[in-house]
Amino acid sequence: MTALHDEPRTDGNLLSPVRAGTPAERLTSDEAWLRAMLDAEAALARAQATLGILPHSAAATITRTAEAAKMAPGPIAVAAREHANPVVGLVGCLTRAVAEHDPQAAEYVHRGSTSQDILDTGTMIVARQTLTVIRDDLRRSSAALGELAGRYRDLPAAGRTLALHAVPTTFGLRVAGWRRLVMDAERRLSRVLAEGLPVSLGGAAGTLGGYLEYAAPEQRAEPGEFVSSLVAEFAHESGLCPQVLPWHALRTPVADLTSVLGFTAGALGKIAADVLTLSRSEIGEVAEPGPEGRGASSAMPHKRNPVLATMIRSAALQVPALVSGLNQCLTSEDERSAGAWHAEWSLLRDCLALSGGAAHTLVELSEGIEVHADRVRENLERTGDTVSSERVAAALAPRVGRARARELMTLCSAEAARTRSSLAQVLAKEPEVEEHFTPEQLARLCEAAGFTGAAAALVDGSLEQEAVADGG
Repeated sequence: MTALHDEPRTDGNLLSPVRAGTPAERLTSDEAWLRAMLDAEAALARAQATLGILPHSAAATITRTAEAAKMAPGPIAVAAREHANPVVGLVGCLTRAVAEHDPQAAEYVHRGSTSQDILDTGTMIVARQTLTVIRDDLRRSSAALGELAGRYRDLPAAGRTLALHAVPTTFGLRVAGWRRLVMDAERRLSRVLAEGLPVSLGGAAGTLGGYLEYAAPEQRAEPGEFVSSLVAEFAHESGLCPQVLPWHALRTPVADLTSVLGFTAGALGKIAADVLTLSRSEIGEVAEPGPEGRGASSAMPHKRNPVLATMIRSAALQVPALVSGLNQCLTSEDERSAGAWHAEWSLLRDCLALSGGAAHTLVELSEGIEVHADRVRENLERTGDTVSSERVAAALAPRVGRARARELMTLCSAEAARTRSSLAQVLAKEPEVEEHFTPEQLARLCEAAGFTGAAAALVDGSLEQEAVADGG
């Protein structure tokens, strides 16, 4: 398989910086898709040669020619307007190139096949290459976030619900949650890589009739056995999974692929949303890594914008919409759709490129994010000890009743906010509370750092479970 050049390039992504210049952009470019379809043609020829459908010498010539081919996407794209897909033009170019080396071998190019077999198989090859890179990036981010969760395992932080301080948590638990999302995405991607990217072999209308017509008489006498062998050989040669049935109009592989991309983008988007919130000037608990000048504003010299999280979030907001569009393509009519299949191509490329760009960006963010522990502590103190009101209410409930305990805490919390006093001080003046707790006991109950629940244990358990799952 011919490798793509590694020099930086953009593929019309001026308005999509999250993928510009990333491995995912290169792996989903027009050149990459052409290469994947050429690889599919070569793999098909080798599979057919193994079954005696065409000479091994012809398969070798087709493979060498396909690997060496350098086709310009532009002319093939324009020619595709005459056929509504790019495979016809590609096959014509490949056939002419093979004929220059061996006219007889040219007779075996694309033998018994159809455009959708090659384009769908090429799509799965592109997806496999791109998912492999995404998975590797997710693993790097997971390792970085695991280290970060352990480092801040015990740092008390303000837990926020509906935008407001709720109860204390730890920064480590928050990061452990980010890591869990990344691990969930990686595991889903791994399952699709292992079993969800099949070759496509159907022939003109899903019967593989064209392939059978070129088979030997004894092979045609056992069509089921022949088809199984051809599919298995094609899968082996292309590095994909065998199909169960021809899937020209049964788009489960595409649906599975896009579903996991949608989850991945959304999972990374959650992390980005948190980083954006925590990066706000008035919060300042984290800052993105980056060289001098990154995030600079064109109008405001003092700003350093969180561009990594911004790019990740932009992908997370786009991919679900693309997935929705791809799911609509499941309503394919007949044995091959006019329009629904064609609508998938651009949407799927964007899903792969955006998700891949987000995963690539997350690596830099997770490996270099700066945590300002002093601001984390300072922000927790902004609501004073009222963040521990739930704990005090639980301690009061057995003594004054649950309803009365809640009522007391509501009144005392409001009084503490109004008078800018500590909750412990206000509670100490309440006869119903004073009867059961000393001021020292109330002060300990109201300590935010002492009310992080099982946060530390949850961090430890998460990291240990995931280490076992990874074989660590």
